Amino acid sequence: MSIPTRAAVVESGGAPFTLSDVELAEPGPHEAVVRMVATGLCHTDLGVASGGLPFPLPGVLGHEGAGVVEAVGPAVTGVAPGDHVVLSFTSCGDCRNCRGGHPAYCATWLPLNLIGGRRADGTSTISRDGEDLGGHFFGQSSFAERALVDERSLVKVDPEVPLTSIAPLGCGVQTGVGAVWNVLKPVTGSTVVVLGAGAVGLSAVMAAALTPATNIVAVDRVAERLSLARELGATHTVDAAEADLGEALAGITGGQGADGVVETTGNVGVLRQGVDALAARGTLVVVGAPPFGTEVALDVNGLLGGKQVVGLTLGDAETQTFIPALVRLVKEGRLPLHRLISTYPFAEIDQAVRDMGAGKAIKPVLTF
Repeated sequence: MSIPTRAAVVESGGAPFTLSDVELAEPGPHEAVVRMVATGLCHTDLGVASGGLPFPLPGVLGHEGAGVVEAVGPAVTGVAPGDHVVLSFTSCGDCRNCRGGHPAYCATWLPLNLIGGRRADGTSTISRDGEDLGGHFFGQSSFAERALVDERSLVKVDPEVPLTSIAPLGCGVQTGVGAVWNVLKPVTGSTVVVLGAGAVGLSAVMAAALTPATNIVAVDRVAERLSLARELGATHTVDAAEADLGEALAGITGGQGADGVVETTGNVGVLRQGVDALAARGTLVVVGAPPFGTEVALDVNGLLGGKQVVGLTLGDAETQTFIPALVRLVKEGRLPLHRLISTYPFAEIDQAVRDMGAGKAIKPVLTF
C-alpha cells in the first residue's frame, strides 16, 4: 500500500520547488519509511534543480535528511521504528570499493545517488497522480515530510542530539571533514589551506582545528565568512578580493607553500592557484564540482616535486562509523556546526534557496 505525503517537487530544470501531494511506494525489503524532522539544502540540490545534471524531472531532491524511523522492510536489521537517523548517500555494498570501506566510490554510485531517479532494479519510489516522479535521490529524496530510504543511506544516531543540528552531516559536513581527516591527514607543523568558506569549507576549517596543523588558512571573498572562519579555528585568513593568493600564502608559510589544500569553490582558476601554492609533496583535494566536462590546465613540471591532486566524493567516508563520531563531536561542542545553520520551515524552501544563492545563509536547514 502506498504512503501519502507532501514533497517539494521540481517540475523541470530551472523551475522553483513547489509543494505537492505525492505517494511513496511501499518499502522494499531493504528500505525504511522515515518521518523527516530536518533536511539540509546543498548546492548539489540546486545544481540538479537547475537542470545541470540528467536527473529525471519532475522529481523530488534532498539528500541531507534527518528524522525518525516509522517503518522498516523485512530485511532491515540496522534500525527499528523509533530510531533517530541521519540520512546520507547509498551504495551497493558488494563492489570492491564498498567492501574495502570506500562506499563513496561504489561502482554504481552515480545511478544509485545522483542521476538515476529510481531504485537499482529500475522501479520508482515516488509518484503523483499515478505518474512516476524522479526520486531515490541519494537513496532518500528527503525534501518531503516522509521519505522512503535505502537501508545503506540510514545511519542510527544518538537520540539526545537534536536532529536539526546534525542534518548537514550526511553530505556537506562529512565532505569537508573527510577532506582533512581522510585525505590530508595533517601532521604537527602542517599548513592547511581551505579555498572557499561555505559550508564545506568551514567544515574543513573546523576539522583542521582538531588536528596538529599549525597554520589553518581560510580563503574567501566575503569578509563575514572569513571572520567566522577565524572563530571556528582558522589561524589566518586571506581576502581573495584584495590579496594575491600566491603571495599571501608565501608570506604565511615563509615561502614553503601549503602542505594541504581543500578546494571547495568549483572554480578552475582557483583550483590552479591552489595547485601552484602547494609545497613539495603537498596535496590538493578537489571537492568543488564545476559543470561536467570542465577541464583545468596545470603546469606538469610544477607537479614533479611530488605534488598530488586528489578528487574527493563525500569525504571518502564510511558513514556508519564516521557520522556517529561527528554527532558525538557536535554533542560535546567540539564541532560547532550550529554556527553554520539557518533554519527555515519546509514551506519556505524557496526563500532558503534565495538566501543560499545570495550568500545570506551558509547552510539552510528545512524543518518539518
